[in-house]
Amino acid sequence: MALPKMQLKTQIWIAVSVYVLVAIVKKRLKTEASLYTILQILSLTLFDKIPFDQLLKNSEIQMTIQQNNNQLNLFN
Repeated sequence: MALPKMQLKTQIWIAVSVYVLVAIVKKRLKTEASLYTILQILSLTLFDKIPFDQLLKNSEIQMTIQQNNNQLNLFN
């Protein structure tokens, strides 16, 4: 079922607005996290009462740990 034209325009404007707001937050916090990572953190922790910059620091640490755990050891 196709969306009416007005709903589609509204969804596009909301997506653009969210993208711009996240880009502003990324620049103000001077973080190296990608926009995708920031959006994923927001989607998982939207109602948590934790400062956003702390969430980003914790996610960067967890991403580093996960990357190290995903590496295969061939000669163990």
